[in-house]
Amino acid sequence: MILSDYFLSTPDLQWQLARQLGINHAVVRLPEDPEFDITNAAHIKAVAERFRNAGIQPLVVEPMPNSVHDHIKRGDDRRDESIEKVLKMIPLLADNGWEIICTNFLAEVGWYRTTHTLPERGGALVTGFDRKDVKIDPALSIDETSLWKNLRYFLKAIIPECERCGIKIALHPDDPPVKKLGNLSRILISRENMQKAIDLVPSPCLGITMCQANFVAMGENVYDCISHFGKQNKIFFVHFRDISGTLECFHETFHDNGQTDMVKALKCYRDVGFRGPVRIDHVPSMAGEANDRPGYETIGRLYAIGYLRGLAEAIGYPL
Repeated sequence: MILSDYFLSTPDLQWQLARQLGINHAVVRLPEDPEFDITNAAHIKAVAERFRNAGIQPLVVEPMPNSVHDHIKRGDDRRDESIEKVLKMIPLLADNGWEIICTNFLAEVGWYRTTHTLPERGGALVTGFDRKDVKIDPALSIDETSLWKNLRYFLKAIIPECERCGIKIALHPDDPPVKKLGNLSRILISRENMQKAIDLVPSPCLGITMCQANFVAMGENVYDCISHFGKQNKIFFVHFRDISGTLECFHETFHDNGQTDMVKALKCYRDVGFRGPVRIDHVPSMAGEANDRPGYETIGRLYAIGYLRGLAEAIGYPL
């Protein structure tokens, strides 16, 4: 496995802490402001050089920039224009060292929680989901058929360029993986549907992000899922996280306090020969933290990275 961390594209404390933890690879959120052009070679190169100058190699883009992807997921009148921008971005990423784009297909509303202040161990704060508390604007609507059609259209358009450039697309499951959120259908909600998605356009460049807790929430056997997709060489990227509860009502946990046997999960990745990037995801906000970035504060992330390092070393799985 390649230990990575999730970074904004301009240096901050997290960059320094990651280097002190021995993290040398970056999962990068590209700038999402009008001045940054994903089709501009100089703009992409500048981001890559900032990371390399800090001793960190950019490896994954996450997410697909919303400025283009929102139109693609909706299938609106700016879809083709947005796909053309993605097609121009792909070789620029490849030229600057990126290998993977982690992308979801959540239309209109991204990853969703009904609370960000549930107490976990010792009063640390975590995010949670309870279906009875869902509040989505009823005007937002998309059906399942349209989503599958839009996903196929998108993949058919970009996969040839991905193959030409050596860029992999890692589809992220829906979070939470519910069939509907308000009037918004969701499709990447089961092992079966994740398999269906990567079979839409068969390619060595199309696979999944194995976001463990989403498969747990689906009610799937996470260890079987790792084996199932891993034996196909379709796990391109791992989000190491856990939850407690069910699809109807769950909350995030410390990585050592959820319902998944994390040692067993790591052994599954090791045994299928996974050598791609892994990053910690959705951590508790701990004492002294403002919880301004639920799931992405600092202390819980440092704890989780140390925990992952220790487990990997214990089972002889180099990071």
